Amino acid sequence: MSAFASIAKIPELKRRIIFTLLMLAVYRLGCQIPTPGIDADALMQFFAAQRGTIFGLFDMFSGGALERLSVFALGIMPYISAAIIIELLKVVIPGLEKLYKEGESGQKKIKQYTRYGTVVIAAVQGIGIAVGLESMTAGAGHQTVVLHPGWAFRLMTVLTLTSGTAFIMWLGEMITERGIGNGISLIIFAGIVARMPSALISTFSLIKTGEIMPVLMILLMVVMVVVVGFIVFVERGQRRIQVQYARRVVGRKMYGGQTTFLPLKVNTAGVIPPIFASSLLMFPATVSSFVNNEWVKWASDAMSPGGGIHDLVYVGLIVFFCYFYTAVTFNPVDVADNLRKWGGYVPGLRPGKPTAEYIDRILTRITLGGAIYVSAVCVLPSMLIQKFNVPFYFGGTALLIVVGVAMDTMSQIESHLLTRHYEGFTKKRMSRVRR
Repeated sequence: MSAFASIAKIPELKRRIIFTLLMLAVYRLGCQIPTPGIDADALMQFFAAQRGTIFGLFDMFSGGALERLSVFALGIMPYISAAIIIELLKVVIPGLEKLYKEGESGQKKIKQYTRYGTVVIAAVQGIGIAVGLESMTAGAGHQTVVLHPGWAFRLMTVLTLTSGTAFIMWLGEMITERGIGNGISLIIFAGIVARMPSALISTFSLIKTGEIMPVLMILLMVVMVVVVGFIVFVERGQRRIQVQYARRVVGRKMYGGQTTFLPLKVNTAGVIPPIFASSLLMFPATVSSFVNNEWVKWASDAMSPGGGIHDLVYVGLIVFFCYFYTAVTFNPVDVADNLRKWGGYVPGLRPGKPTAEYIDRILTRITLGGAIYVSAVCVLPSMLIQKFNVPFYFGGTALLIVVGVAMDTMSQIESHLLTRHYEGFTKKRMSRVRR
């Protein structure tokens, strides 16, 4: 509590936090502004039947904006998709990888390409949504979602949704630059957390009616605290490889000779694997809502959440994408080359290829542990719903994002406090810094 009280004593930090909260408030306000030409009631009825499809996944990341088809309906997902595509293209296109290694100037160009890609993806998705909305009906009376179909509606929808995504992207960059924390991550965080009050209200109403026993709710609260603590523990987990730097004489001064560590995160891939896995698993259900085919219906039923086949395939896809995305984003050969350039080496190993093979072997082992951890957290919601009839969704990608973003933001706030000689959130860490 003393750390929170110290925030008010640092004008710059207080200004950054207030700016971040105001920008998030603007984002949540935009999520309530509807796109013109839509029947809101018919749209709500349609999305009520799409909880297990890819529309439900996008709606979760947009904070319910897609369900209302607000001006921010596409959310920040086009930006995330563009960033992932650019990241994957670095492996295929040497020019992008060269830009990435050029430092700040190269990073600016990659950001610019990501922005262009975001606008293109948002426009394509906007066209798809506009055309799809015109064919959507809801309710027993097959009520149309679009009031006045036609090219005027399509152009208006594409322009509105693309502009909304571009504005959200700008908000995220402003939060990162002038606020606290990562702006894009905080926008996703705000969209997920915005649904918590309604979930709490519905849970308490079930307790009052006797559908949920108070003892079961207390037990679930304990499980939630343990799961969150476990996520924090693993997300902070690192495998440190000792690196020794050789001594170098430059002029009359001697540099190097110190020992440092190369930290390898247990969960290097983050939340990307469950997002990819969820998208693939929801694809059959999404297709079955538009195509009436026996094979598609069978695949949709087999991949529905809660089934054994779904959980098995889900875990397999998460493990695959953990290894795939780690291999794309972390190159042991480049790390070994950089260590050799700066005179660093792993004790007992020759620089170059032996060092790269050693790092790759360790990364392969810890990635397996990270994949098992992510799989356990993502399968947890279906287990709680099936075994204990929990009326709300706890765990999965949403929980990983919320805890990860909260940890990152608190870490940045703590760094501001420690820089100005205030006590951080953990006294143990403060004592280490002073020593």
